[in-house]
Amino acid sequence: MAFNFVVIGATGIQGRIVARDLLENGYSVLLCGRDKKRVDHLLKRFKKTGFEYLDARNTKKMARAFHHSKAGVVVNCVEGDWNLNILKACIKAGINCIDLGSEIPMTKQQFSLHEKLKRRGLTHITGCGSVPGIGNVMLSHAAKKFDSLHSVEVGFAWNSNMKKFVVPFSIESIIEEFTEPATNVKNGKFIKSRPMDSLIKTNEPFVGKEERFYVRHPETYTFYHYFKHKGLKNVRFYAEFPPHSFEVIQKLIEVGLGRQDKVLVDGAYVRPIDVLTQTLKGVKIPEGYREKENLWVRIYGKKQKKRKSILIECIAGTLPHWEDAGCNIDTGMPASIIAQMIKEKIITERGSFAPEAVVPPAYFFKELHKRKMSIYENGKKIN
Repeated sequence: MAFNFVVIGATGIQGRIVARDLLENGYSVLLCGRDKKRVDHLLKRFKKTGFEYLDARNTKKMARAFHHSKAGVVVNCVEGDWNLNILKACIKAGINCIDLGSEIPMTKQQFSLHEKLKRRGLTHITGCGSVPGIGNVMLSHAAKKFDSLHSVEVGFAWNSNMKKFVVPFSIESIIEEFTEPATNVKNGKFIKSRPMDSLIKTNEPFVGKEERFYVRHPETYTFYHYFKHKGLKNVRFYAEFPPHSFEVIQKLIEVGLGRQDKVLVDGAYVRPIDVLTQTLKGVKIPEGYREKENLWVRIYGKKQKKRKSILIECIAGTLPHWEDAGCNIDTGMPASIIAQMIKEKIITERGSFAPEAVVPPAYFFKELHKRKMSIYENGKKIN
C-alpha cells in the first residue's frame, strides 16, 4: 500500500497526535516505531494505516521503508536527537522531511545539507511543533511590522487544573532543559548560562504564578540566523512549569533518575533516564485533568525610527476527545499542519529551513484556529 505520510516515532506522545490529526484529515499514514501496541487503537480505527518496526539508529532500514512507502513527507517525532540520522535516511530515499527540533549543533548540521536537499528537490523543516514551531511562525508574522529588530524573547508557560504530576512531553528532553547550559544571544554573541541560576518569579494571566528560567532551545540560533540582517542583537528563550511539576522534576534530578551514564542492575547496564522514561509511560492522566499552555514571543525594535514592541501569543489547552494529549496538541498538530502544507504544495521551497523562513503565517494560523489554538497580538485575537 502507498501512503501519503510516514510518521516515525509514531508510538510516542507526539507521534500519536500527528498520526491521528493526519488520519482525521483523510490522509493515509504509515506508523513507524518500536512499540506497536501503543498505536493499535489507531490501526483498528483507521483503514488507511500500516505499521512498521523502525529504529532510528538503522539509517539503511529507514531509507528502504521510506522509499517503499511512496509517501510525500516523513514526520519525525522520535524522542532523543536522532534527527540528523533520519534526515539522511530521507535524503537517501528521496522524500521530504520535518521534525520537532534539534539542539543547536545538530540544527547547524541539518542546515549544512541545504544545498544537497535543494539539488535533490527536497524540503526539510526542523522545529515544527510548539516552540520551536508556532513561536517561529509568530516571529515571522510580527517581524514584518518592524523596520529593524533589537531583541526577541520567546518561551512557554503552562499549568493544569489539578496539582498532579503528568509527564510533560519527553521527560529526557525536559531534564536536559533543567540541567544543560542554555545558549542565548547577547549583543550578537552566543553565551551560555545555567538554567537554575536565571530563575525569575512571574504571574501571568493564562497560567498564574510560576518561575521562569533560561533553557537551551534552537530558536536562539535560528532567530538570529534569519533576522540578524534586520539588526537583531539579543535572543533569549525561557521555560515555565507549574510549581507542582517543577518540584517533581527537580526531585527526579536530585535522586539521579535523570542520569544518562549507565549503571549496573542485575547484571545489565542501563541508563537511569531510560528506566524513568519507560516507568512514566505507565502514569495515567487523572479523570477531569486539563492543561493550558501559553507560547509567547516578545519582539523589540523600531518602526519609522520609533521604538516599537509586539507581544504575540498562542493559547492552547486540552481539547474534547483529546484528553490524553493535554496541551501536547500544540506540538503534534502544528507538525501535522506543516507536513500537509508540504504535501499540498503550499510550501514549495527546497532545502533545509526552520519554520520562520518558509511557513506562511496566515494559512498556518487559520489551521491552528480550526484546532482551537488562538493567536493574540498585543492582546487582540488575530486568527
